[in-house]
Amino acid sequence: MVMDPGIGVAIWLTVKLATVTTVLAMAIGAPIAWRLARGRGFWRDVMASVLSLPMVLPPTVLGFYMLLLLGPRGPGGAVAGLWGARTLAFSFGGLVFASVVASLPFVIQSARAGFESVDPRLIEAAWTLRATPLRAFVTVGVPLAAPGLAAAAVLAFAHTVGEFGLILMIGGDLPGRTRVLSIALYDAVESDRWGEAHWIAGGLVAFSFLAVLGLTVTQRLMSRSRAP
Repeated sequence: MVMDPGIGVAIWLTVKLATVTTVLAMAIGAPIAWRLARGRGFWRDVMASVLSLPMVLPPTVLGFYMLLLLGPRGPGGAVAGLWGARTLAFSFGGLVFASVVASLPFVIQSARAGFESVDPRLIEAAWTLRATPLRAFVTVGVPLAAPGLAAAAVLAFAHTVGEFGLILMIGGDLPGRTRVLSIALYDAVESDRWGEAHWIAGGLVAFSFLAVLGLTVTQRLMSRSRAP
């Protein structure tokens, strides 16, 4: 069986997209999760519900609104106009934006669970030592919530690798630009290249297993290191 030479490019684009998405989603989601974990009042439930919407919305619905947002008549079109383009849709930048939005709920929920497991007395002790909220977050919250943050990062990466519907709507199927592995698998099936489809699907299954196994082992090791 001769593999499509574009598979190598699809693998690279997938890893690149998942890495960039994970870094941005963690940078945005972790502080939000910290705020939700430490906050009080009805606003917290409302905010958590709004931020969780991408997790439960059909990818087609989310993709439709993303197209409006990133298209020529939306803010994305205005941004793309800065370098002479008409839209952020059907570009790698558009894929990153959509993937970050789709991954944020997974990051926020896992990170929030990690932050909520931190003993509030430790945070209060940091405040009594005149630590700023940012310093308490970085020096106390992040290290103690490490298992939850590790889960958040793995989920964001794995979710981005496996995303299909949203990627297809926002990025289309442009070789070398937006054709990631999930789209390449779809192309292989549509073209009756079953051998190639088996290889891609098998690779994604193996990756998913290793991601879950790695997360389980990492969390167990982190829990042991924190045990008295």
